[in-house]
Amino acid sequence: MKIAILGTRGIPAAYSGFETAAEHLAAGFVERGHEVVVYCRPHVVDRDLHEHVGARLVHLPTIRNKYLDTFVHTYLSAEHAVRRLKPDVALFFIAGNSPLTRITRGAGVPTVINVDGLDSDRSKWPAAAKSYLRFAERNAPRWADVALTDSDSVADIFDERYGQRIDVIPYGVEDPGYTTTDTLERLGLTPGEYVLFVGRLEPENNPHVLVDAFSRIPYSVTRGKKLVVVGGAPYADEFIQSVHRGADPRVLFPGYVFGRGYWELQKHAYLSVVPTEVGGTHPVILEAMAAGTAVLVNDHAPNVETIGLAGHTFSGAEGAPSLARELEALLLDPERVATLRERSLERAKAYSWDHVTTQYEDLLHRVVAGRSHGRLDERFVVRDAPAPELTRLAP
Repeated sequence: MKIAILGTRGIPAAYSGFETAAEHLAAGFVERGHEVVVYCRPHVVDRDLHEHVGARLVHLPTIRNKYLDTFVHTYLSAEHAVRRLKPDVALFFIAGNSPLTRITRGAGVPTVINVDGLDSDRSKWPAAAKSYLRFAERNAPRWADVALTDSDSVADIFDERYGQRIDVIPYGVEDPGYTTTDTLERLGLTPGEYVLFVGRLEPENNPHVLVDAFSRIPYSVTRGKKLVVVGGAPYADEFIQSVHRGADPRVLFPGYVFGRGYWELQKHAYLSVVPTEVGGTHPVILEAMAAGTAVLVNDHAPNVETIGLAGHTFSGAEGAPSLARELEALLLDPERVATLRERSLERAKAYSWDHVTTQYEDLLHRVVAGRSHGRLDERFVVRDAPAPELTRLAP
């Protein structure tokens, strides 16, 4: 198959879970003999890079605006796909792109969209944007051949909210096996002596709640341990500054860290905290578990679904006080943390990228087959039937 991947910022992954998924799926599809094209945005992916993990990269312009960036780029990508690329199947990401699936599907290209974790719930969007996203989510199963998400909990919410249950394929994870400590040394960190947060610094991910909770824990309990807050966010400077202002001297903000450095931080953390309250299967949770790190998560249903019995939770409704209590308890109980680390490694095995890619491949094959005419079912074939009589019409 010739597979087009649209709606992300492009690969190599350098921003969020969408791009990480696109990169792993592209690599897996290529390994299985498929031709893969990934559409990329020029302010994220170097225009001089034309191939990555065996996939061809197509660079198209966009408008650098919080509300238009994704939609404009995906629109141009969809038009390019139907006019120039002519793929066998199109795989879109992000619910807000669902109206654009009508371009590929309308041109006869079988089309799938991953709506992720219901973007309309994110607090960063104003009322008008939330209304649009609800509209896009509701119609995604109608406009695309198949709409899916990465969590059964999200599929349940989608069914309750919109009256239709969509498909589920979980997010994947693969530990690259880095055991070095170069990044820790650069940041002045000691293995096992820091708590880690990784994510976009946006309100629904609650970095401010974690910073507040950590500040409530006495120095006698943290005993030299630091909180390392990795990440950033475009168009969120004011919020990011407020998170920095709320931090005490034990908090370190290294900005974005990708690749080997990111995995070094995950591998050697005492604990990884994921306080996010929206979305589906969060890649950071899976990656922490794959690295063998204990995880403490917001009790948001998809988070609980992801960790199973492998992690620990705090009350998202209560916020910082609950997070501070649970975090302090784990800081004081290294034996409990060691047990959670073992459970994390075992739990992560259920989310291998190889298995996830196979599920996507099977789905794309089914969608393509469903769009072809195929053979007529034998039940509807009439054999040896008498020729119909022709009735002569009176003049």
